[in-house]
Amino acid sequence: MEIAVVGTDEFVLGFRLAGVRKTYVAETEEQLVERINQALQDTDVGILVLKGSDMERIPQRLRTTLENSVRPTVIAIGGEEGGLSMREKIKRSVGVDLWK
Repeated sequence: MEIAVVGTDEFVLGFRLAGVRKTYVAETEEQLVERINQALQDTDVGILVLKGSDMERIPQRLRTTLENSVRPTVIAIGGEEGGLSMREKIKRSVGVDLWK
């Protein structure tokens, strides 16, 4: 399982430097939707990282799909997440509450 990151060039740069190989640069809303769908279709992706503000820019239907996705688990960094807490996402993905 791999981590994928979708966002602007500046956003994905840090992840590239940290060794994340699956980075998708998206500058426009159309590119953002296209790159997210590309990452969702990749069966190797276990975690999809997005910028919180990018989550607000995508269509509601895709946002709902991402919020309910178990594999890959979608993590929005920064800003309002607008969905489940990190704890709830991990619980849904792993099947147990790791904080207990």
